[in-house]
Amino acid sequence: MQTVWMRRLGLAAATVLAAAGSTAAQETIKIGVPVALTGTYADLGEQSRRAIMFAVDEINAAGGIRGQKAEARFLDTEAKPDLARRQGEKLALEGYKLLIGTVASGEGLAMGPMLQRWDALYISTINKANQITGSACQPRMFRANRLDASDGAVVTPWLAERKETKWAIMAADIAWGRDSGASFIKSAQANKRTIASENYSPFGTNDFAPYIQKIKDSGAEGLWVALAGRDAINFATQAKQFGLFDSIFTAGVSFVTDNTVKTLGDVSKGIWGIINYSSTLDNPANKKFVADWAKKYPGTEPSNFEGETYIGMQVLLQAIAKAGSSKPADVAKAMEGTTFDTILGKQLMRKEDHQLVGPNFFGYVGEKDGKLKPIVTMSVPPETATPPADAACKMPG
Repeated sequence: MQTVWMRRLGLAAATVLAAAGSTAAQETIKIGVPVALTGTYADLGEQSRRAIMFAVDEINAAGGIRGQKAEARFLDTEAKPDLARRQGEKLALEGYKLLIGTVASGEGLAMGPMLQRWDALYISTINKANQITGSACQPRMFRANRLDASDGAVVTPWLAERKETKWAIMAADIAWGRDSGASFIKSAQANKRTIASENYSPFGTNDFAPYIQKIKDSGAEGLWVALAGRDAINFATQAKQFGLFDSIFTAGVSFVTDNTVKTLGDVSKGIWGIINYSSTLDNPANKKFVADWAKKYPGTEPSNFEGETYIGMQVLLQAIAKAGSSKPADVAKAMEGTTFDTILGKQLMRKEDHQLVGPNFFGYVGEKDGKLKPIVTMSVPPETATPPADAACKMPG
């Protein structure tokens, strides 16, 4: 295990353990996780927690970084922006200034402007809203996952091959859902497709019947869904009951993730969508990660959000090693413009907007090895999948 982590961090054994007897080695690297542990996004929050603890236990088993072990503290945000800001501040005040793993984009956007005041740093591993690395970018805020615009870059060529000309949108009425809807409309327009119905449901909606009826009445031939967690499950279950999936071709983002598929079972079979990470991706680093994951969490494979959050932890821990410090300012400096070794290959953390430049994928829910899971059918390389830095991001020089 130690050899694996030294290789991932690009460090020699002497470097990792050099400070084993120093005062610094007695301190821990404190990682704060303001994340939804209850409510609509509780399952996503649990996935974030599992990935973070996997990485923490892995690096600690390898002796830590420069002799320093890592620890993580989790506080429940219920996926509410105001609560995320309060919990993020509490963690920072308690010394857990390296923040990561928050679920909803609104939470990341709420914490971003406060990071320098808290002397903290935040890495998004799930937040998709373009503003995170666009108009709301911050010197101490980074993103290791794919943004909405990246998903749009994958949808556009895929949509060109589809026969459906009229589409409906069903998305969450939050920053991410609105961004996803806008990205899909842009892709539709590029392919001369029309939008017959746009629908944005409040976070935590239980009754989707009015939206489903509106979509059915619109005459749409295709449906784009941007819902996650309990919202996704509630919508899919009710859509199946109303026969929506039988009459309208369905695709989406965060709608065909592993845990949602596991909960929905056959209801999800045949649904297409964005796949930001999959345990089925065939490269040595990912295959080892999946095998090690199965040892820690028997009978499971890492989900979309678990894979993305683990990548965020790889970036964070490698940046700490490069900086020789766990101080947020030092880690932020070490992160900018650096290429990191990840389970999806080498990925650059772009200096201009703090967006990790990586690949993206598209596929469908089908059977593989006797299980229903998202199966990748199209891979888009990093330089194509990651749009140029948004000019709206004005990072201080």
